[in-house]
Amino acid sequence: MTEKELYQELGTLTKNRDQWEERIPYLASLLSHESDRIRAKALWLLGEAGLVYPLSVKENVPAIASFCGSPAALLRERAVNALGRIGRGSFPVIEAYWESLFRFAGDEDANVRLSFIWASENIATNTPDLYADHMPVFEKLLHDPVDKVRMESPEIFRVLGKRRPEFVRPYAARLREMSGSDSNRVVRIHSLGALKAAGLEPAVP
Repeated sequence: MTEKELYQELGTLTKNRDQWEERIPYLASLLSHESDRIRAKALWLLGEAGLVYPLSVKENVPAIASFCGSPAALLRERAVNALGRIGRGSFPVIEAYWESLFRFAGDEDANVRLSFIWASENIATNTPDLYADHMPVFEKLLHDPVDKVRMESPEIFRVLGKRRPEFVRPYAARLREMSGSDSNRVVRIHSLGALKAAGLEPAVP
C-alpha cells in the first residue's frame, strides 16, 4: 500500500468511529511508519479513540508520549493533542506525562503551542483543579506574538471560568483589555467569552 493509499484508508477510518476501538493496535503499529504524515495521522486517531476508549489505548500512551520529544513539530503537535484527548477521557491514563506538557507552552513552533492550549482545555474540562497553580503559564500565552495562538489562548480561561471562576478572576483586567482593543476580532470575541463564562463584567464600570 502506498503512503497515499494508507493515508486515504486512515481518512476513511476517521469517519467510522464504531471501528476505532478494535483498530487501536493497528494504529499503534503505524507509529513506527517511516512517513511523518502517517505517524501524525495515527497519533491524531489514537487521541480521538483514546477520548472514547481511554483504557483501551492505555498501553500505547508511552509510545504516544515519546513523540513529544520529536524534532518534527508536526509530531510534537499531534502527540500533545493526543495526550490531551486521552486525558479528557481519563486523566489517570496520562497523569505521568501531564507535568511535562507545560514545556510546550514555550515551544518554538506556534502549532505546538496551540496544541498545548487545546490539550489543556481538554484535560481541564473534567479535572479543572489541576490548573490552580498553573494559570500564569496561560496568562503568558495571552501575549503570544502569533495570532492563531492568541486567538485560542482565552479559551482555556473560558473552560476554567465555567468550572473554577476563581482561577480566572486575577486575569480579568487582561481579558477585558483584549476583549475591547485587540486587533484580532476572534481574540476579542474569545476574551469576552472567557469573561462571561467566569461571571465577570465585560468592562470595568
